[in-house]
Amino acid sequence: MEQRAVPRDRAADPVGARITVTSPERMRELGVRLAGLLRPGDLVMLTGELGAGKTTLTRGVGEGLGVRGAVTSPTFVIARVHPSLVGGPALVHVDAYRLGGGLDEMEDLDLDVSLPESVIVVEWGDGKVEELSDDRLHILIDRAVGDTTDEVRTVTLRGYGGRWAGGFAELVAPSAD
Repeated sequence: MEQRAVPRDRAADPVGARITVTSPERMRELGVRLAGLLRPGDLVMLTGELGAGKTTLTRGVGEGLGVRGAVTSPTFVIARVHPSLVGGPALVHVDAYRLGGGLDEMEDLDLDVSLPESVIVVEWGDGKVEELSDDRLHILIDRAVGDTTDEVRTVTLRGYGGRWAGGFAELVAPSAD
């Protein structure tokens, strides 16, 4: 995987990194590595086209956190809770694709109640869950669109708030490929 830091122009800008992922397996591995940085109370927002790899990344996060149950797309149930099997935080996996409103519509899911003791990953959460936490990680997954078999993805991470001030050095460090 090719890694490089995204430059920061102003102190108020989010901390960022950009990683090139070459296959679904590498996306899952990135999720496993990301899980090593996550702790209870973390909010992760995933954005990307259909088929970009949001659920694959989340599957890796679940594996890295050691949670129970297969991590699959929660599109039809909106949210799934995967309890920890190793004494760590639960993974709350939300798919906000079918939800039209902002935080008001998300309130029924009680994410604010789950947040302090869980890691919450929200697919399609832009404009819907930012108010849950000033400290959040936004991950954008870009892929080639159209009729292509290209599996290369560009993953851009932006950390907002003091929680992510230290950046992503452990995540973007070269892995042993």
